[in-house]
Amino acid sequence: MESKAEYILEMKGITKGFPGVNALSDVQLKIRPGTVHALMGENGAGKSTLMKILIGMYPEYEGQIFYNGNQVKFKDIKQALDIGISMIHQELTAVEHMTIAENIFLGKELSFKNVWINEKGMVRKTKELLERVGLHLDPKTLMKHLSVSEKQMVEIAKAVSYESKVIIMDEPTSAITDREVNQLFKMIHELKNNDVAIIYISHKMDEIFKISDEITVLRDGKYIGTYKTDNLTIDQLVAQMVGRELTDLFPQRKKVLGEEVLRVKGLKKENAYTDISFHVRSGEIIGIAGLMGAGRTEVVNTIFGLESCDEGEIEFKGKKVKIKSPADAINLGISLVSEDRKRLGLVLPLSVRENMTLPNLHLISNPFHVVSKRKEKNIVKGMIQDLSIKTPTDEQLVKNLSGGNQQKIVIAKSLLRDPDVIILDEPTRGIDIGAKSEIYQLISKLAEAGKAIIMVSSELPEVIGLSDRILVLHEGRLTGELTKEDADQEKIMRLAVGG
Repeated sequence: MESKAEYILEMKGITKGFPGVNALSDVQLKIRPGTVHALMGENGAGKSTLMKILIGMYPEYEGQIFYNGNQVKFKDIKQALDIGISMIHQELTAVEHMTIAENIFLGKELSFKNVWINEKGMVRKTKELLERVGLHLDPKTLMKHLSVSEKQMVEIAKAVSYESKVIIMDEPTSAITDREVNQLFKMIHELKNNDVAIIYISHKMDEIFKISDEITVLRDGKYIGTYKTDNLTIDQLVAQMVGRELTDLFPQRKKVLGEEVLRVKGLKKENAYTDISFHVRSGEIIGIAGLMGAGRTEVVNTIFGLESCDEGEIEFKGKKVKIKSPADAINLGISLVSEDRKRLGLVLPLSVRENMTLPNLHLISNPFHVVSKRKEKNIVKGMIQDLSIKTPTDEQLVKNLSGGNQQKIVIAKSLLRDPDVIILDEPTRGIDIGAKSEIYQLISKLAEAGKAIIMVSSELPEVIGLSDRILVLHEGRLTGELTKEDADQEKIMRLAVGG
C-alpha cells in the first residue's frame, strides 16, 4: 500500500563519532518524493558519513531514520537496497574483469528457478538500462575496456536498475562529458516524474542551482538549515557552507610577466592531438579548456614526459629540449600536479610527511644518502604552514584528510623542487568551495612569485577567473586563444565544440 507521508525519508537527531572525532551531531534530513535534494557542505562537513549511515555502511549511530513514515534501521547495504535506497558512489566500484551486464546484476543475478543464471535476460535488461542513460555499448564488454566516464554512466545505470525510490548521487558528474551530464539530467527528470527522490551531492554550484529543488547544508558535522533552491543565491549558499562570506573567490593579483619560459611547436600525437603550439612566460597563467576527450591532458602529459609525441618541438628557456620521461622534465624545472591525485599523486596509506618528502629525498639527505630527520621535519612544517594544510600533525595519514588538503600536499611535493613551470591538471576537482578559494589564492601567489602556470580545467568560471590567456581545444586541435578580457563561457564553449 502506497504511503501518503509528506517525506519519503526523514533522518532525525543523527549523531556519530569516531575515535577522537565527532563526525555528526544532531543532524536532520527530510526528503520529499519526486524531488532533487542537494546535500551541501565542505569536505569534512559530514555528508559522506550521513549517507553511509543511511545505506547501512555504518549501522551504529544515535538517532532515527524513517522511510515512508516507518522507522527503519539498516544493518547492511543489502537491507537498504531491498527497501528501496541505492547510492552512486564517487569512487567507482566496478569489477574490472567482469562484463557490464555482470557488474550491473552482481548480487542480484537473474536466474531460472534459482538454479541457472539467465545470461540472455541480464544482457537484454542491461542493454535497455544503457540506452536509458545514453550509452550504446555491448553489455558483454569487459569493464576494464571502458573509459572513466563510461564506467561512471554504468554505475548510474546500476543504481537505476534497483528501481529504488531514493537514489543518492555522490559527485555523479565528476568524470563524465557534457553530453553525458545532459543525459543524466534528462534521466533525473524522468525519475522525478516517477516520484523517485534524488539526494544530490556535488561541489559544482551551477549544477546544484540547475537541478535541485531543495538544499540542506551541513557544516562541521552540524545541521545548518534546509532551503528552497529558488530562495538562495550562490553567495548565500557559500556563506552557509563555510560560515563566512567568500569575497573575491578569484583573487586580484599584481601581474608582472617575465621572459618566455616554455614554448611548444607543432606537437602531434596520432589519435590524440595535432599541431599544438603555444608559449608561457614567467608570472603568467595559461588556461587550457575543452570538452572531455579534447586532448588537454594528453598535451600536458607530453610536456611532462609521461607520453611521447610523433612530431613537434619543446623549448625551455629558449633552448630546444628532449623530454623523454618525467625525470627529464623535473630536472629541467617542470612539475605536474595530476588530475587523479589519489591514484597518481599520493600514497594514501603513508603520512603527510612521507608523501611530501618521498620524491624529494635528495633535499633532506647527505652525500651518503642518509636522511636528516631534522631537515625533513623543518621543510614539511614549512610547507604545512605556507599552504595552510589542515592536519593534526605531519604524521597524519593522507587518506584521512579532506580532498582539498590532499590536493595541497600534491602541490607541496612539486613546490619543494622550486620549479619554473607548474602544470596543474584539474587542480580543484572534487574539493569544496572553501578549499577551492585557498587553491586559487595559492595559484595566484605562485604566479606573482614568477612561476609559469599551465592549468587544465573543466570548470569554465575557474579558467576565466584565473587565466591570463585561454587556449581552447576541440578533438585534439587548438581552435582558439582568448585573452582574459575577451573570454566568456559562451565564447569558450563555441570554440570547444569546434566553432
